[in-house]
Amino acid sequence: MNDLASVALLAVIGLAVGSFLNVCIYRLPRRESLNWPGSHCTTCNRALSWYENIPLVSWLVLHGRCRSCGSRIGIVYPVVEAVTSALFVGGFLIYGWTPLLAVRLLFACAMIVLFVIDLQHQILPNVITIPGIVAGLAFSAMLPPGWLAALIGAIAGGGALFLIAEVYCRIRGVEGLGMGDVKMLAMIGAFLGWQLTLVTLMLASLSGSIIGVTLIASGRRSMQAALPFGTFLAVGALVAAVYGDALIRWYVALYS
Repeated sequence: MNDLASVALLAVIGLAVGSFLNVCIYRLPRRESLNWPGSHCTTCNRALSWYENIPLVSWLVLHGRCRSCGSRIGIVYPVVEAVTSALFVGGFLIYGWTPLLAVRLLFACAMIVLFVIDLQHQILPNVITIPGIVAGLAFSAMLPPGWLAALIGAIAGGGALFLIAEVYCRIRGVEGLGMGDVKMLAMIGAFLGWQLTLVTLMLASLSGSIIGVTLIASGRRSMQAALPFGTFLAVGALVAAVYGDALIRWYVALYS
């Protein structure tokens, strides 16, 4: 029963945090304050009542539309809230009530915000990635993966992408990766360490290649069209944080 109560509590907390992440996702790319004004319809600017601000429930009750002007409320809002809630519950089931749970949930929240912002705007805000590098190194000094693995991860992760971007730019004459991707992978390295950073990069590259080839084959993208690599890094990092060690053991076993 204690575990059930913890799961229920974290599910509710995750929904509330997801609601705040939606604010970050909408306002950070527009350089708007996260504190003011309060929640409002982005079409008619009417301030929302408390009962219109209940995570997930309000969207369902209102059928995804503003109560005043009838404009659509994007599906991304309830999806972010539901995913955040699920990650909070999943994090508890994996880490329990430990300090690492708080660190991993903070990391997961950052990945969710970066995932959606890069998908929508193809930018990765410095206000998340740069403090994220510092926070990851600070937490790793006391918790896994340890300060040395985190430092190597931050340097190797950011450095590897920077080198790839430079080589691509010099060969093709166009920018293939932005500095936002470099800083994001450095942040991932600071939180997860160098081994899981490699797993993240491999998963992101593989998934990005598969989706890119699929879109090109379907005619929905050209060879020159840019894909939001930060989106793939976010997914790769979340998978690596949970299954990365198992994937490494599986890969090493193939050559043992």
